[in-house]
Amino acid sequence: MKKEVVVSDKIPKPIAPYSPGIKAGNFVFASGQVAFDPLTGEVVGNTTAEQTEQALKNLKDVLEAAGSSLEHVVKTTVFLSDLNDFKEMNIVYGKFFQNNPPARSTVQVGLVLGLKVEIEAIAIIP
Repeated sequence: MKKEVVVSDKIPKPIAPYSPGIKAGNFVFASGQVAFDPLTGEVVGNTTAEQTEQALKNLKDVLEAAGSSLEHVVKTTVFLSDLNDFKEMNIVYGKFFQNNPPARSTVQVGLVLGLKVEIEAIAIIP
């Protein structure tokens, strides 16, 4: 099985040595997406809700560039800078995963650049 890097102009450029996503077999492994604007590289939003929405839009673009979609996500990991923001994140998250939501873990971590949320995913490629 070969691996292929996922690239697209819609995806924010990595700021470190990692790939936005990797296709391997019928899976896509999406790196943690944050609230970066794909065109400017600037952080979008000040609230956890705003940043969650942008991170999920970026995740959607990575998955679509790989030939998958949010509908085919089987597992996510949500990284929050403050677990007190869980409810705010969860409301936005629920709008993106309304039917048959994927398995999920949520953990508190230190995030850089004033980021409040990061979301990674594993999805199938139909």
